[in-house]
Amino acid sequence: MSLDFSKPLFVLAPLAGLTDLPFRSVVKKFGADLTISEMISSHALVFGRKKTEKMLQKSPLESPYAVQIAGSKIDIVRQAVEIINEHDGIDIIDLNCGCPAPKVVRGMQGSALLTDLKLLAKVLETIKKYSNKKYFSVKMRLGFNEKVHKEAAKICEACGVDFIAVHGRTRQDRYKAPVDYDAIKEVKESVNIPVIANGDITTPQKAKWVLEYTKCDGVMIGRGALGRPWIFKEIKDGVEVASKELIRDVVLEHFEQMLNFYAEYGVVLFRKHLHTYSKIGIKDAAAFRDKVNKITDPNELRELIYHFFTT
Repeated sequence: MSLDFSKPLFVLAPLAGLTDLPFRSVVKKFGADLTISEMISSHALVFGRKKTEKMLQKSPLESPYAVQIAGSKIDIVRQAVEIINEHDGIDIIDLNCGCPAPKVVRGMQGSALLTDLKLLAKVLETIKKYSNKKYFSVKMRLGFNEKVHKEAAKICEACGVDFIAVHGRTRQDRYKAPVDYDAIKEVKESVNIPVIANGDITTPQKAKWVLEYTKCDGVMIGRGALGRPWIFKEIKDGVEVASKELIRDVVLEHFEQMLNFYAEYGVVLFRKHLHTYSKIGIKDAAAFRDKVNKITDPNELRELIYHFFTT
């Protein structure tokens, strides 16, 4: 497996609790070039191995496939990498330097690593040294409170990172401030490794503009793919593909994937996805969401989904 950066790469961003194996397998059918696991705590992988290792699993469709870890304690990161090394079918280890969640930041992980670039370099060197995977990538924000995007990107390059995905906000910005595409462009101009742009890319038109403006080597889409996994095909083909029948079939397939992976608990976990899928202009969506929240039987939910997305 090799990544081809001679043309733009379209990547599904990792989103905790959302971009699990069932969702990634659906997205992959619509042409996403690269999928990434949900963020996995290196500490959880080392000390809660059995439960956390389920998150390493991938769909047969996922090639190439990246596993994203978070961590800052060098010995724990090394052990996490060695566990990942044991799993075939993982092509890339990705380090999270962007998560803004308080519990992640408190552990000096995620976006907090951007407050200590020397520690960042040590973590990067550790992953590079011990990983047996073909590629090594980083997903980063522009900084924590202050922007350090160019300095951080250069450290990534110096430590042997193969490509970087840049979310165009600082941790302080969370998800509300406008995305700074100028800063993403500056990262692209400051390093010689591929750079993927991320942040508020929700339409094919926006994806095209971001690629042209930043001159990046690809785009990463997260929230823009929720409830709309076919966005990758729309970007690549330049046309809308979502007919009423396609939407219904995608939702039902996603639901079956959830049941296969989580058994009956998939019914409860699928509610958040149904809330998003239903926000596409279908009549009585609020009543549908209310019913969804009360159903625990897979057959009952399957029937409701079919009826709602058909009529």
